[in-house]
Amino acid sequence: MRKNGILMPLASLPGNYGIGSFSKEAYVFIDKLKEAKQSYWQILPLGPTGYGDSPYQSFSTFAGNPYFVDLDTLVEEGLLTAAECRNYDWGKDPSKIDYEKIYLSRFKVLRQAYNRFKRKKDKQYKSFVEDNSFWLEDYALYMSVKNLFGGVSFAQWDDDIRLRTKEGMKKYREKCEDETGFYKFIQYEFDKQWKALKSYANKSGVEIIGDIPIYVAFDSADTWAEPSLFMLDENIMPIAVAGTPPDAFSKTGQLWGNPLYNWKYHKETGYKWWIKRISHCLKLYDVVRIDHFRGFDEYYSIPYGEKNAVNGKWKKGPGYALFRELKKEIGSARVIAEDLGFLTPSVLKLVKDTGFPGMKVLEFAFDSREDSDYLPHNYDKNCIVYTSAHDNDTILGWYDSLSKADRKYADDYLNNKGHTGEELAWDYIRLAMASVADTCIISMHDFLALGSEARINVPSTLGGNWVWRMSSKAFNKRIIRKIRFVTELYSRYPKVEKVK
Repeated sequence: MRKNGILMPLASLPGNYGIGSFSKEAYVFIDKLKEAKQSYWQILPLGPTGYGDSPYQSFSTFAGNPYFVDLDTLVEEGLLTAAECRNYDWGKDPSKIDYEKIYLSRFKVLRQAYNRFKRKKDKQYKSFVEDNSFWLEDYALYMSVKNLFGGVSFAQWDDDIRLRTKEGMKKYREKCEDETGFYKFIQYEFDKQWKALKSYANKSGVEIIGDIPIYVAFDSADTWAEPSLFMLDENIMPIAVAGTPPDAFSKTGQLWGNPLYNWKYHKETGYKWWIKRISHCLKLYDVVRIDHFRGFDEYYSIPYGEKNAVNGKWKKGPGYALFRELKKEIGSARVIAEDLGFLTPSVLKLVKDTGFPGMKVLEFAFDSREDSDYLPHNYDKNCIVYTSAHDNDTILGWYDSLSKADRKYADDYLNNKGHTGEELAWDYIRLAMASVADTCIISMHDFLALGSEARINVPSTLGGNWVWRMSSKAFNKRIIRKIRFVTELYSRYPKVEKVK
């Protein structure tokens, strides 16, 4: 069945308190998706972010981002007052997220809510803590100790807690008892609010496509709590780290710095941790997109301490064995394989063997030197087509940066006779919609025909990323009508037969 959806980071929604959240604006966005006859809302990872503010470098692969907890809901619950929420500086520019101001304000106001909450008895809270103890206890303690050491990486903590000695764990659990309660409270509110929002979306006919990074951050509760999962030495430091090799986009490659998995250990345990991770994600989302899917076939290993990715080497990943175990344990999972970039025959075979749909991004299609798998005439049905994704420029920004030859090729392909601006952006939207791909996902900034100022992320750069926010008036009736029209035109909305 042909369907359509919108890629829109939760953080980019309009609203109070400096960043998009599980607020009334999120519910309004879902109402507009329904009105525009969209079947999916694709978001970015929801984990707590650290230095650099990237949702792909999180303090936990299981926890939720405290920034997304809606403060107005806490006011309704009697845990805050509206005046307390207004008492902080959330940033002055509604079109950009000011992470520094949010960081300095968000945790202070959440502590006020926690101080009231902990005086109450909440049976649902107790059940949540028990049901999620397999990750919540370690995460709450990790964040508490991190604060105690001034926010530095766990690699710089005292040895007794860094290495999780029996005495060290006992000492810090007692020392941080109230602080760990604070972090458990945040996760409880996050879980409660997110599930309410997702339920509302599902009842509106909108499914959520979630996004999980293949790797976890080195400075994370996951690495600290279960070092055996990763390629670490006896001092819990990386032996090698993740990234991508030099290519046309980067002469020195990309040095991500994430610890690599100890795939031998994962195999010996029947991929238990991965099964827990995917199972957890399938409770949060309807469909899960796994970033950098090719890393399951082969992963790029860069010696720890290198300043760039030039000296890395490709090594063999777990392959289909991991997905065989996943299928045994959790059945048929709805997964999207992010298979972008240079793909070897073995990667293509892995994606085919899993049956997961891969991704096609139109911005990768128009290389005047060669035919491309990203051109619509080369698609098969089992794929997801995008105009652009979170790591790409907007369609208009991308088009402006094309070489003369590539732009002529793109213009010839679309029979463009001088279209610019909104008309040009919608030419590419129609191209994606008209393709045979079962699913089409359009980035919100492309529906709005915005330029590079609305780009979400520029890979391998620090600063200025993940900050774009949509204007509260942008997703208006005119845009909704246009989206609904092309969705129906290209049969991407399930038609309900009228009863005679």
